[in-house]
Amino acid sequence: MKAVATSFLLGAVVIYLFARWQESAGAPTWVGFVRAAAEAGMVGALADWFAVTALFRRPLGLPIPHTAIIPTRKNELGSSLGDFVGANFLSTEVVRDKLSRVGIAGRLGQWLSAPGHAERVTEELATAVRGAVTVLRDEDVQAVLEQAVLRKVVDRPWGPPLGKLLGQTFTDGAHHKLVDLLFDRAYDYVLTNEQTLKSLVSDRAPSWSPKFVEGLVADKVYNELLAFAWAVKTEPDHPVRLSLDKFLGEFADDLQHDPDTMARAEAVKQQVVEHPDVQNLVGSAWGAAKKMILNAAEDPSSEFRVRVRDGLRTLGRKLGEDAALRAKVDGWLEGAAVYLVTNYQAEIVTLITDTVERWDGEQTARKVELQVGRDLQFIRINGTVVGALAGLGIHTLSQLLF
Repeated sequence: MKAVATSFLLGAVVIYLFARWQESAGAPTWVGFVRAAAEAGMVGALADWFAVTALFRRPLGLPIPHTAIIPTRKNELGSSLGDFVGANFLSTEVVRDKLSRVGIAGRLGQWLSAPGHAERVTEELATAVRGAVTVLRDEDVQAVLEQAVLRKVVDRPWGPPLGKLLGQTFTDGAHHKLVDLLFDRAYDYVLTNEQTLKSLVSDRAPSWSPKFVEGLVADKVYNELLAFAWAVKTEPDHPVRLSLDKFLGEFADDLQHDPDTMARAEAVKQQVVEHPDVQNLVGSAWGAAKKMILNAAEDPSSEFRVRVRDGLRTLGRKLGEDAALRAKVDGWLEGAAVYLVTNYQAEIVTLITDTVERWDGEQTARKVELQVGRDLQFIRINGTVVGALAGLGIHTLSQLLF
């Protein structure tokens, strides 16, 4: 394009020289019109060449003021561009207007409802999950979990919260099923271990007592024990049950208020936390969770991917059918965009200014010239043509007037 624009200038020069030579040789009057048009065309071409060249470099290398504008003022231009983008593209009014007209929620619903799109999003999410889990180092995750879980357990006392929980449980009677199970098992044990229990009585009888007396005593003790176990099992208000309820209630209260009981609970907690199996539990739990996540992400038929896919389809269908939901989602997106623009506009604009500042001046001029230079060469061409027409018009008018 530079060659084309220059050829227009050279053409005007050749025409001017030929017309001027013809005029000196006594050519007809019309040659003067050609000479005037060519002369003005040269002036227009040179002026526009100077204007276009001055944007990117110093014409002919001369230190003329206000030339090489882009290389010498790229930082100011970058700052102005950043301010322009911030004021005209990142203002809250522009963002709100654009989002309100786009209707992102409706478009998202249509897109998700289309065949294959929910599957595509699920696949991308699975890939992201696999990447995130793979990148995480096991020791880092274990350290975080230990800090978040074990440290919290160690730092907080067990007694008062455990006592409060047990007290509420005992007050509501939720423990009665467990007590019933305990006494049911006790009765079953007495019922099914008759000989064992009788032997305990016989073995502790004096050596001089007759065997039939030992048998009678053992039978009597066993029957009484069986009757006692049955009564405890079947009678909700049995004294043993009431005593147990009283004991549990007092224990729950001691966990909250008795220093000695609270100290024992803390000692038990410390033993549990410091146990090697508990220390290894976090690591093994993360290993199992990691394996489970990777398997779920890799298997297209896993419950995880099936639920995500179905959820996306449902979301797409609801966004297409429910105008209130669409408005709510659009409101969320609008609020998020406005928040980003309001709080991070300066950082976004800085991306432009900092990038331009890092560019070399000549490199910047070259980049801009490669992008818009072709169109700028048309300015030179137009300058030649318009200058020639203007020169022709001025010469014609001067001939008519004078």
